Amino acid sequence: MNSPRKRLLATLLAAASIGTASAQIVDHNAVKCPAVPKEEMKPQMELQRKLTSEGWKVRQVKTFNGCYEVYGFDPTGRRVEMFFDPKTFEKVGEIAQPS
Repeated sequence: MNSPRKRLLATLLAAASIGTASAQIVDHNAVKCPAVPKEEMKPQMELQRKLTSEGWKVRQVKTFNGCYEVYGFDPTGRRVEMFFDPKTFEKVGEIAQPS
């Protein structure tokens, strides 16, 4: 299993067997949220407070391709890199993280 393609396939299969919330496993550069006027975007700190109240440990929130990108740990303790719509906070994608 030395080729990058085989490693990616193994990672995706492992993530699929564990299951994800409603977000899909995506390639980092393929993540894109619809354009939202700045005045309609909710503050990043509001997303961080929401996730923290749900049991997440948020390490960083930043903007990437129009989405809020969150690094941290979900309520089960799993390390995550997840993307959220800045207007609705809907999960739009997740990067598979090594165990």
